Order: sequence, then C-alpha cells, then structure tokens
Amino acid sequence: MTRRMERRLAPWLAAAIAILLTAVPGLALAHGIGGKDAAFVASSHGAQIIPFLYLGAKHMVTGYDHLLFILGVIFFLYRLSHVALYVTMFSLGHSITLLTGVLTGVQVNPYLIDAIIGLSVAYKAFDNLGGFQTLLGVQPDTKLAVLVFGLFHGFGLATKLQTLHPSKDGLVANMISFNVGVELGQLIALTVMLGVILWWRKSSSFARHAVLANALILTAGFVLMDYQLAGFFTHRAA
Repeated sequence: MTRRMERRLAPWLAAAIAILLTAVPGLALAHGIGGKDAAFVASSHGAQIIPFLYLGAKHMVTGYDHLLFILGVIFFLYRLSHVALYVTMFSLGHSITLLTGVLTGVQVNPYLIDAIIGLSVAYKAFDNLGGFQTLLGVQPDTKLAVLVFGLFHGFGLATKLQTLHPSKDGLVANMISFNVGVELGQLIALTVMLGVILWWRKSSSFARHAVLANALILTAGFVLMDYQLAGFFTHRAA
C-alpha cells in the first residue's frame, strides 16, 4: 500500500467510524431479535435446528456491541494461538449464560445487562490504550476479564430470547442450535475483522491510528452504556 493511498483511506475510515458513533443510539434501540425473526421464535414448536442456527449466526454478525468487544480483544493480539485462546474464553462465557439463562428462566434487567455490555467495550479499549497501567499502576487479568464479560454478553442474548417466550417444546435443541449459530456467526465476523487488521498492520498507518481507533471504540462503549442506563432510569420512573 502506498502512503498516498493510506492518506486517502485514513479520513474515510475516521468518517465511517464517526458516522457509526452518531448512529449508536438508534442502533441500540433496534438491536435484538425483531420482526419476522421474533414472530418465528415466539410461535415455533418442536425442534427447529436450521432456523435457530441461522438466527444465532444472524444475531452475532449484526450484534455491533458483541463485535466491538471482540474487535477490542483481538486488536493487539499478534499470534493466532492467542486469538484462539481469548475468543474461546469469550465463547465459553457467553455460551454458559445464554443456555443457563433461557433454560432455567434466570432473568436480568435488559437495560442493565446491555449497559454492562457497553462497559465491556469501553473496558477493553481502555485496556488497549494502557489506561490501567498508566492511571492505576495495575494490569487486570485480561483472560479473566474476557471470560467474565463473556458471561454478561451471554445473559444479554438470553434476555432478548426470554422476552419472546419461546415454547418449551424443543427448547433445549433450539437453544443449543441458536448457540452454535452464534459461534458460527462469531467465527465469520472474527475472520473478516482479523483479515482487515492483519492487512492494516502491514501499513505504516496502523501505528499512527491504532490509538485513535481504540479511543473511538472506548467512546462507543460509553455511549452504549449511557444510553442503556438512561433507558433503565426512564422506564423505572415511568
């Protein structure tokens, strides 16, 4: 890649991220399982393996909050073995709470859980920026943090499914299929993001713009968190 091309691409990338940030509140409102997908989940009976596989994959590849967190996790990982380890920790976390939440009926306030998911995005970007070491002089266990936040992400998925009151007939098979679909969607998204990052690292613009990119991810995380907290207090007061 030539430096001229890098200079041309950088403003477009920054503009695209800025536009995304201004749209975050609208995205937060639209995020979930709605329309025909919601109607299908609410009315389905018996094992529906393929449809729930599809819904799980679709939810993940369109779940900007989950994708932002994964992007933060892999941003500075240079070995595929490390990528596999961290993604496995995240997958383990959200698989546990997704299945447990739906199958046992454990419920969490959707605004609070989504606020924590937004916090997870901000947390990882702050960690990438060296904020903990610089400001606090400590470095949290990043693997444990990814696992713990994975648990919250799973509860977020479970909460969205519980609001649709899926039938207990075939529930176990359908939830396992949905979870497998989530993993497939995550693998697809991860492949794309990792490919883009590997391509970007080959250019000199990566070192110049890595801090900006994580600062924008940090901002997006706080915007998501603030939006969900506002929704929580608004509905509580109503």
